[in-house]
Amino acid sequence: MDALEAIKQRRSVKYYDASHQMTEEEIRLLLEHAMLSPTSFNQQNWRFVVVSETEIKQQLRAASWNQAQVSDASIVIIVCADLKCWAKHPERYWKNAPEEVRNAIVPMIPSFYDGKDQLQRDEAMRSCGIAAQTLMIAAKAMGYDSCPMIGFDPNAVANIINLPEDHVIGMMLPIGKPVKPAGDRAGQLDYNEVVIRDKF
Repeated sequence: MDALEAIKQRRSVKYYDASHQMTEEEIRLLLEHAMLSPTSFNQQNWRFVVVSETEIKQQLRAASWNQAQVSDASIVIIVCADLKCWAKHPERYWKNAPEEVRNAIVPMIPSFYDGKDQLQRDEAMRSCGIAAQTLMIAAKAMGYDSCPMIGFDPNAVANIINLPEDHVIGMMLPIGKPVKPAGDRAGQLDYNEVVIRDKF
């Protein structure tokens, strides 16, 4: 399936085959593609908690107001971000760049983020959103469906996955084999309402 078709066919599916298991090779392929998602300063601040154990999925379901897709999907990916990645050896993000490029960019990273908590959080959410969309499109291309979720108690989920204090959760993403398709699209806005050329 090509990328444009995967985008058109991707829907938020809530009903999954609870008996289906993704292989480790499939999970790795999915995540390796997500890791190609762009991030500011190439800081790769996303972190992907991949949950496949039944007991942990049941705990996540309880923290998600008993939504069945959380326990029934093959895996649940909790898309997180490291808020302080900019301060954690940023030279490694540019280790393969030419020396002159590395020497110019690496010092910019801490000076851009230090002391700017809102910017750090905004950057985390941008990165999580981009990576999650990459995951959803890649999953669809691999024959799987997904359901991006914010319908959960973030503190409870953080406790379940032992989220570090300097990390934040962007969303939860069940992925698996559907047993029931998504309903018809609820209502797309008109192109001319959404697309603005040059200026509002």
